[in-house]
Amino acid sequence: MDSSTLFSLRLSLQVAAVATVFVVIIGVFIAYLLARKEFKGKELLDMLFTLPLVLPPTVTGYYLIIIFGRNGYIGKLIYEWTGWTIMFTWYAAALASFVVALPLMIKTVRAAIESVDKTLINASYTLGHSEFDTALKVVLPLAKKGIIAGTVLSFARAIGEFGATLMIAGNIPGRTDTMPIAIYSLAAGGDWGKANEMVVILTVMSGVFLYMANKYSKRVI
Repeated sequence: MDSSTLFSLRLSLQVAAVATVFVVIIGVFIAYLLARKEFKGKELLDMLFTLPLVLPPTVTGYYLIIIFGRNGYIGKLIYEWTGWTIMFTWYAAALASFVVALPLMIKTVRAAIESVDKTLINASYTLGHSEFDTALKVVLPLAKKGIIAGTVLSFARAIGEFGATLMIAGNIPGRTDTMPIAIYSLAAGGDWGKANEMVVILTVMSGVFLYMANKYSKRVI
């Protein structure tokens, strides 16, 4: 592999790793709320978090531009305060990967938490444990296979993100060209040999992640 291929591979792993960290933290919290709490608008909230799973990636990227772009609702405030914009940086690629991978984590972990035996949860409450302690010591440990499966699936989805990343991070060689974007550029430029090399690498990696996810999600979902 040449230097550009290695850069794209390293950047893809870096982006996916950062996105997955936030996906796990935020996704488990949201999944727990959806699985264990009853509140008005719960299914509407679930629908909003699931939308990136069914929307075209370019539409998701467009929404990210509207929100985090230099003139976006949040991006404008950040730029006015700091003079910095997330657009066309690897941080934007991580943000796009986070948004498209989050629904997988929420769906997988919610199903795992809902499958936990409620008698064990009630027994924990009967013994005087708080909801927080019960969640940490009973619910999440029993749902760990689902959490692991969701983490692996989210990482695989993040590493393969293309459309939303292209919209908000662009295709800047040596800066934001993750493996999917690099493959697109190589194919468009007719460099099929190098494109084939990167396709094989990405396919093998994705296959390994899917195998791991299937292994851990067995008897959970």
